[in-house]
Parts: sequence; C-alpha cells; structure tokens
Amino acid sequence: MANFKTLDQADVKGKRVLLRVDLNVPMENGKVTDATRIERVAPTIKEIADKGGKVIILAHFGRPKGLDPKESLKPVAAAVAHVVGRHVAFAEDCIGPKAEAAIAAMKDGDILCLENTRFHKGEEKNDKEFLAALAKLGDLWVNDAFSAAHRAHASTEGLGHVLPAYAGRTMQAELDALGKALEHPKKPVIAIVGGAKVSTKLELLENLISKVEALVIGGAMANTFLAAQGIKVGKSLHEKDMADTARRILDKAEQNGCAIILPVDAIVAYHFEANTPSHAYGVDAIPADGMMLDVGGQSTERVKGAIDEAATLVWNGPMGAFEMHPFEKATVDIAKYAAARTKSGKLVSVAGGGDTVAALNAAGVAEQFTYVSTAGGAFLEWMEGKPLPGVEVLRQK
Repeated sequence: MANFKTLDQADVKGKRVLLRVDLNVPMENGKVTDATRIERVAPTIKEIADKGGKVIILAHFGRPKGLDPKESLKPVAAAVAHVVGRHVAFAEDCIGPKAEAAIAAMKDGDILCLENTRFHKGEEKNDKEFLAALAKLGDLWVNDAFSAAHRAHASTEGLGHVLPAYAGRTMQAELDALGKALEHPKKPVIAIVGGAKVSTKLELLENLISKVEALVIGGAMANTFLAAQGIKVGKSLHEKDMADTARRILDKAEQNGCAIILPVDAIVAYHFEANTPSHAYGVDAIPADGMMLDVGGQSTERVKGAIDEAATLVWNGPMGAFEMHPFEKATVDIAKYAAARTKSGKLVSVAGGGDTVAALNAAGVAEQFTYVSTAGGAFLEWMEGKPLPGVEVLRQK
C-alpha cells in the first residue's frame, strides 16, 4: 500500500469524515437479507468513531430515478447499527439543510448515515454543484467502496479531487490482495476463467495471457474454444461467431508462453435441468444431441496438477453449470483443492465475481481463500487491466 494513503496517515479526531461505503445490499420486505457488505466495512466505521472522528456514511442503493422511498437507505442504516453495535443516526438527504443540520448535531465518535446519493442526478454525472454540496459536509474523504471504484461518480471519485483522500480498511485489504494476485505476484501464476461467453470476457482473457503462466478456461466459454479447434460440441452452448477470436487468443497465448488448459472430458446431459441423467465423455466423442454442462474428472485432475505447480491463483467464473446438481462437481472439487493448498501455505488464492463467490460459498471454502472479492464489475475491470477511477484518485501524487 506504499502508493496509497490509508487510515494510518489520517488524523480523524474531531473531523467530519465522509466515508463512502457499499451498502447496495439485498433486501426483502424492508429487511436486509445478506449483511456481508455491511460486515466488510464495519471495522472502518468503528475505527474512525473510536479515534474520535464524526463518521458520515455516503452510499447508493439501487438505481432510483430521482427520489424514491422504496430505494431509501433508512432500513439499511438500521442494519448498519445492528452490525456495528452502535447508534447510527439517519439524515433524509445527502446534501442541503437536512444533511447539514444532522451533521451539526454530531459529537466526536458519532455515526450518521446520509440518504441515497443516487436520489440526485449530480451523483452519477459527477456534477460540480452536487460535488461542492457534498464536499462542504466533510473535512476529509475515506473511500471504502472498491466495488463502486470503477464508476467516476461524485461520491466514489469526485470527492478525492477536492478533499484529502484516504483508503478505508476494506479498500486497503482489496488493493493489497489484488496487488499480490497480478501486480506483484509470487510466480508462477495460474488463472481460472469460467462463465458462459467469450464475448463478455474477451478483454479479461487478453489481459491475462500476458500476465499468467497458465490459463484454465472452463464453463460454456471452453466449448467455444473447443469448437474453434474443430471439435464437435453437440448442442452445447457456444458462440459460433467467436471462433476466429478464440483462435487468435490461443495463438497469442502461445506467443506469450502462456499454457491454455481446456477440458479433455466433459459431463454431458440431454436436458438443461438439475438431476437429469448425465455421463462422462471425452471431448472428441460428444454425442450430437448432448450438452456439456461440466468438465469431467480427467480435466479436474489436470487443473489440480496445474494448481500444484502454481504459487498464485486468480479465479473468476465457475467450471460448469454449478447452480444445478450434479454439474457443480468440478467447481467444488477444484475450489476445495485450492483452499487446501492455500491453508498449507503453498498458494496465494484470490477470487471474485458474483458466480465465483456463490460457488466458493457452496463449496464451503470462501473463508479459506487468501481473499475473496465481493466486487463484481470493479473486480472484473481490474482483472482486465483497466484503471479504476475510485482507486486512481487515492494514489499518492
């Protein structure tokens, strides 16, 4: 973290600290159903309060078109209070008289949650007037929302240009982990990329082949690569129009000395549904009316062998249709294997993306990975090698 200022450099005592966090949590009937994102930022909230700072929470919720009571952060603020075990006040706006009055009433160590920043059009436009109205509420800005760092909005990036800016503890942990994974990794590095479409992960694949020693391609994406090599994939999901792109990626990988690991066998079914009868086939013998829904046992063993040779693993996307039994088997087996290598100190493992996190949770090993990022879009853009506005603004000039 040498090139980012963190809370270690921030003097928060008696200061109004604008803390940007991610509170875009799942809700049902006015109650938060998964508090993971709140739990991640709780240490930053408590640390600033304990050091005598006035914690002023900024966050968005949903995609409201203007003021919408259904997208209010008020019930989320109650969930924050529950997680941090302290009183959290709420202001019914994030700028203007209501916000200003609530902040004026704060004592050192108090916590206040402001209303949804996206109730104002100026937030997503990073509008100067809205930014000025936000900035006058605080003395410094702490960004703890890596998951929103790919957006150049007023509260996620703009404030870093007008107030002293620091990374919160969650942001710090994320940047440390990601630095270890691809920027300054222990080599050799292996990447696992799964998912349905090559077209959605093209930039990711092209960035990775110049940075890793081995790239495992799984999910329906692998079918596209197999088909591009002339292998008959039956009725398996694949992108015919991406064949030339797949061949170009294979050629580029060879030039970069990156080994591409594709399935050699697959679990095939005739219906895309859970518990449907399935059988293992070599990829050179896929039935014409069959669908590959997971990689087979031989492929799984090849991936484990590649993990044995690696010092660092970066993972995005499952190996098969993991949400349906029995097509989660390869993803779960490989996840457990990587977790065991990590636990024994032989592997640095970093994973991210919604499906990946769900798969690791299903395997019961998310806690055993070195780091699991809950930031979907930001994690993917970082893996694609793109600069993230909310991170760049934190770099020490």
